[in-house]
Amino acid sequence: MSFLSGLKKDPRNSPQVSTGAVRSAPGGDRRIWPRMSWGNLLVVFMRLLAMVWIAQALAQWSAVLLPSQPLFDKVSQLWGGAVIFFAVLDPVAAVGLWLATPWGGVLWLFSAIAQILVAAAVPGFFSIMWIVANIVLIVVYFGLTWQAGHIDPASGAPR
Repeated sequence: MSFLSGLKKDPRNSPQVSTGAVRSAPGGDRRIWPRMSWGNLLVVFMRLLAMVWIAQALAQWSAVLLPSQPLFDKVSQLWGGAVIFFAVLDPVAAVGLWLATPWGGVLWLFSAIAQILVAAAVPGFFSIMWIVANIVLIVVYFGLTWQAGHIDPASGAPR
């Protein structure tokens, strides 16, 4: 295949020179375990979070498009405004998270913090468990981002 002709075999992936090899016994066979970097772990976390956020956005849109009761007739204006706010913000944040872009992380943080504030302003809009989950997810996101930012990409060692 001509488009693969420029690629050379990476000697770091061969069993003979692998630094991540594990020996079961002296002289035993070597097994190579794939090494997951903090950056890759952050991308996986962001993509899983994007799936949760798109599901949440679809739930908000179902409240707008398929209401069990008229959205703006029976609920407070604050409740209706929050539904529309999150119906617009959550899918955009989910796309940014899926693409693992910085703006996706910022929009997601804005959305998560807004959910915490809306839970305080509009009782019953979000459950207390969802607010606790938001706080845990924010802490995990900052931890992964910090770890990914403090690893030298060339050597894999902390800076």
